[in-house]
Amino acid sequence: MASSLICSETQSRVSSVLNRDVKQFGKKYMFDSNEETCWNSDQGDSQWVTLEFPQPVRVSELKVQFQGGFSGKTCRLEGSPKAGELAKITHFYPEDNSSLQSFPIQEANMVHRLKIVFENSADFFGRIIVYSLDVLGERAL
Repeated sequence: MASSLICSETQSRVSSVLNRDVKQFGKKYMFDSNEETCWNSDQGDSQWVTLEFPQPVRVSELKVQFQGGFSGKTCRLEGSPKAGELAKITHFYPEDNSSLQSFPIQEANMVHRLKIVFENSADFFGRIIVYSLDVLGERAL
């Protein structure tokens, strides 16, 4: 059964933080289960989030909650083995709203790293706001 793959040992990175204010808008707020905190990117196209897992994982579902007006329109999920090059897994197309959205991932290979690229945004300036991000799947035994 699929469960959350994000744990305390999962390392995350983001393309930018609004005004470099990590205390208010940092990446950690995507994973804190608090509906009042969020990661807020700075402006610019192709914002991204990377996740590096402590062991190989097989992703089956991606869950993300944006702020309406600041959602990704065209998004790309990439993955790689530990030392390998990132390769496209799939594209997904979120709706521009504040609901928690779920995207099934079909037939993904085992990966150590994931990169979610928000190729463009509903916001004119390219900002992305994510309140919640979760990756579901299975860990390698």
